[in-house]
Amino acid sequence: MISRSYTNLLDLASGNFPVMGRERRRLPRVMTVPGNVSEFDEDQAYSVSSDNPSSVSSDRMIIVANRLPLKAEKRNGSWSFSWDQDSLYLQLKDGLPEDMEVLYVGSLSVDVDPNEQDDVAQTLLDKFKCVPTFFPSDLQSKFYDGFCKRQLWPLFHYMLPFSADHGGRFDRSLWEAYVATNKLFFQKVIEIINPDDDFVWIHDYHLMVLPTFLRRRFNRIRMGFFLHSPFPSSEIYRSLPVREEILKALLNSDLIGFHTFDYARHFLTCCSRMLGLEYQSKRGYIGLEYYGRTVGIKIMPVGINMGRIQSVMRYSEEEGKVAELRKRYEGKTVLLGIDDMDIFKGINLKLLAMEQMLRQHSNWRGRAVLVQIVNPARGKGIDVDEIRVEIQESCTRINAEFGKPGYQPIIYIDTPVSINEINAYYHIAECVVVTAVRDGMNLTPYEYIVCRQGLLGSESDFSGPKKSMLVASEFIGCSPSLSGAIRVNPWNVEATGEALNEALSMGDAEKQLRHEKHFRYVSTHDVAYWSRSFLQDLERICVDHFKKRCWGMGISFGFRVVALDPNFRKLSIPCIVSDYKRAKSRAILLDYDGTLMPQNSINKAPSQEVLNFLDALCEDKKNSIFIVSGRGRESLGKWFSPCKNIGIAAEHGYFLRWSGSEEWETCGQSSDFGWMQIVEPVMKQYTESTDGSSIEIKESALVWQYRDADPGFGSLQAKEMLEHLESVLANEPVAVKSGHYIVEVKPQGVSKGSVSEKIFSSMAGKGKPVDFVLCIGDDRSDEDMFEAIGNAMSKRLLCENAQLRHQRLRTSPCVNLIIPFELKRRIFARWLRRLHRRRQRKKMRLWSLV
Repeated sequence: MISRSYTNLLDLASGNFPVMGRERRRLPRVMTVPGNVSEFDEDQAYSVSSDNPSSVSSDRMIIVANRLPLKAEKRNGSWSFSWDQDSLYLQLKDGLPEDMEVLYVGSLSVDVDPNEQDDVAQTLLDKFKCVPTFFPSDLQSKFYDGFCKRQLWPLFHYMLPFSADHGGRFDRSLWEAYVATNKLFFQKVIEIINPDDDFVWIHDYHLMVLPTFLRRRFNRIRMGFFLHSPFPSSEIYRSLPVREEILKALLNSDLIGFHTFDYARHFLTCCSRMLGLEYQSKRGYIGLEYYGRTVGIKIMPVGINMGRIQSVMRYSEEEGKVAELRKRYEGKTVLLGIDDMDIFKGINLKLLAMEQMLRQHSNWRGRAVLVQIVNPARGKGIDVDEIRVEIQESCTRINAEFGKPGYQPIIYIDTPVSINEINAYYHIAECVVVTAVRDGMNLTPYEYIVCRQGLLGSESDFSGPKKSMLVASEFIGCSPSLSGAIRVNPWNVEATGEALNEALSMGDAEKQLRHEKHFRYVSTHDVAYWSRSFLQDLERICVDHFKKRCWGMGISFGFRVVALDPNFRKLSIPCIVSDYKRAKSRAILLDYDGTLMPQNSINKAPSQEVLNFLDALCEDKKNSIFIVSGRGRESLGKWFSPCKNIGIAAEHGYFLRWSGSEEWETCGQSSDFGWMQIVEPVMKQYTESTDGSSIEIKESALVWQYRDADPGFGSLQAKEMLEHLESVLANEPVAVKSGHYIVEVKPQGVSKGSVSEKIFSSMAGKGKPVDFVLCIGDDRSDEDMFEAIGNAMSKRLLCENAQLRHQRLRTSPCVNLIIPFELKRRIFARWLRRLHRRRQRKKMRLWSLV
């Protein structure tokens, strides 16, 4: 049966029909679609979700990860599946509400024959509520072993591809495979999702572009993303050729989670430097304003499953593993390391530190033993083989130098070790050593602390004071939460060796205090606490989803959703034309920078095309056109000299000229500019220390702009300057304002709003009361104009039947709805044709839902 989902419409049109076969049973899918779709305007984006929440109130959680939390094995030709109890994605269910249904979308760790995939998928759906994602082996290799492990993983761990042999050059085909695989995950999610009621929680760097696919389909979907790996600094991340695509994709989530503040800070810096976004903290919550949506930033390290560890501890005790290891290492002080075979785990640095301790502190020779357990490598490559050889050479050398009959200082275990045996090693180890040079979280210290505490409510397992010691790298995610650990820079082998000696030599009372402090944190911040906290923040950030009006904009990874207040009214071109034709006296107020001219334009003079349009508008006697700008009157007067009938309000309305043939009027009340002698030295001081900044001296104002300065430093300097100027100008008749990359000092009472009211009142006094107002701006200063228009109605400066049209053109990424002001017939004809085509596409989309 061919799917009726309109995601397949393009496939059907191109002849890519799906395989025909028996219909597979799926989880019930509830789609809330309004019966009547009202077209607010030609640019309103479609969304399957309705404007109001569904009447079905049973929320579900869809967990999307690269791997399903399942173990798979094929016996005698048939598949056997079971839950992987050690999987984090399975354990996080403990923090979700008991009545919340949880579904999983991900891939299996085994290859399934294409002929068996339908049956396997149905079995997993029925028994485990898991939806497997299958993809060809060549795509899997390019996706996981290629882009994930050769591009993202090294880069996120601060390894730049300086040469083809180390990290590998960027390969566009691997990126395309990454995108294609994310799209396959997306297709599985939409098979089961109810966008009005479900939460979607996406995990880790394998699926960083998935949020864009989901947001494009469902504007109001409630979606969170958590990164389990480090996020590098902007200097590292900016070397990635697809850096902006990934950032924009992540920002289509509602909540983005990180283990530590460092990772979150690096992400926010990347958003600031590469996308021009600014973040702010409100009542303890960090948020990014992105096209009217607030994207929450969550900082919460993942925890461990206390119940799972307690269960493993019971098995270890029953099997006698602890007693066996205590006997084996009797009379020895055991240090323990458990790491994956990975170039970033710093295993060899740990061995060198152990060597340094034995060399500097001979009292530990014959007594201290480092047991290093190495888990199998998750990735492939020459780097892993090289580090394995290096580790083995170090072990051989250290044991040859300090070993003796019956004693080896390094016990290297590179064979699979059961979880029960690892738990037993935790029990006998006096100290756990983690020297990773970069690691996302690393839960080994947490597990060690819980095991050293022993079985809760039992004294037979671990007698004596409960104590533990940790030597932890400062570059791992759990380091900030373990304040009692001895933090080290693993690259400093000598200092790490001294830290090992300090950990072993510390008194039992101090070890016990540190252990108690760690256990209080680990036991209260477990994996259930982590998932519960993430869900609560996701609910909080999404509470207004169905109260806003949303428009989808952009193509490919430039897609974003513009979310606006429900009372927002976007300008309608046909309405403007109709009102324009009926009006007898029109006032058109236009900002200059960002409206008539792009903000980043080097040549600030208007183009000839703009002048021609303005001249054409001025030819109509019913029109009164005004350029309302913060620029000086000299430059504006020169630029618009060809337009004899256009009015200009310069320097935010301090100077006003009604037409090119009239003289300039001074609208400001104060003519005393002595305060400039105070302001200019202050601005010069900040200009000298801020590369890329400059001062613009006007007749009535001084402006410090830092558009070309470093974004972070420029913003910091602007805040400091604002406070500085406010303090020294407290008794002066001036206003200090901050704007888009500027700090401006101008006389009080001067604003675009006040000059707008003056224009309206003057026109009414001349017997030409305005009955049509079109106001276009792009900056905070233009808000004064918009407010003045509303006030003019209440003050009866406009006709009672006046048609008011105004549009905010945000240069910041909040709102970027650009509407031209030219009213020539040929321009409107082009807009109307575009409107017709969009409506035809909407009809096609609605038809495909049937």
